[in-house]
Amino acid sequence: MPAPISTPSASATPPKTINVFPQTKVRRLLGITTQQMNHWERLRLVEPQLHDQKKVYTFADLIALKTIKQLTRRGLPATRLRNVVEAFRRQMQAAGVPLAELRILHNGRSIAVEHDGLIVDPISGQMHLRLEGEKRENRLEVMPKRSAEKWLALALQCEGNPELRDQAIQAYRHVIEGAPDWVEPYINLGTLLFEQGDRPGAVACYRQAVAVDTESALAHFNLGTALDELKETRAACEHLRMAVRLQPDLADAHYNLARVYDSLGHYRLALPHWRRYLELDPHSSWSEIARQRLTPVKSLQLRH
Repeated sequence: MPAPISTPSASATPPKTINVFPQTKVRRLLGITTQQMNHWERLRLVEPQLHDQKKVYTFADLIALKTIKQLTRRGLPATRLRNVVEAFRRQMQAAGVPLAELRILHNGRSIAVEHDGLIVDPISGQMHLRLEGEKRENRLEVMPKRSAEKWLALALQCEGNPELRDQAIQAYRHVIEGAPDWVEPYINLGTLLFEQGDRPGAVACYRQAVAVDTESALAHFNLGTALDELKETRAACEHLRMAVRLQPDLADAHYNLARVYDSLGHYRLALPHWRRYLELDPHSSWSEIARQRLTPVKSLQLRH
């Protein structure tokens, strides 16, 4: 059965491709040397991408590099920072470039990480209300509050990497918090949850998407498909009918609606949608099933 579909970013939101910066520009922007960058990369504090055989850096990489520079200036050895980052990855199961997502607290002697409002000693995993002896001026704010646009850019970037799906989910939640009237983040978050097996979570997201944009065929299709998975067949049928009404060329919606009609015993109602699906997508992996539903023998059975 065709599964829910993510939506590309809308024109009002950032494009799916993320801006990257060449090494020379990064050095100029941050005032760091090639030797420093190479050293931090060897320690895997930051891992640039390769584009045309040249190193390029994302916005998250820039934040991580700025953080490393600030902390090493305060006397924290880069090797110790690496130990902190590695420990935090183990303790909190973080992934990607964690320095771009955290707030680091450093008072000249101790270092801790603020994550989701909690202060954690990354080595022991112990939580603190604050660092002993910490003064406000010693608190290093690593990541300024991101706009919804930047969270969306990060979500789209992480979404393409299976190892970063959890980060993508969290980033989409931040987008929704900052821009609750955008339909795309609800759809994409719902699809990620659906793919992870969280059908109720996916349904909740798709319901929000439909509430934000009642004319979104994709939101209705995804909601109908997820409801069908939860055996809420009649509700699924309602939303799949709405999807094909809003977007008559949405092939997967015709297929799933035909399936739902069949499961309800409405075989004659299913027939035009099996036919329409084959018109729109005759060579798909599902097309043979649609043809079987339209065989003369099946049609004869339906007449009796």
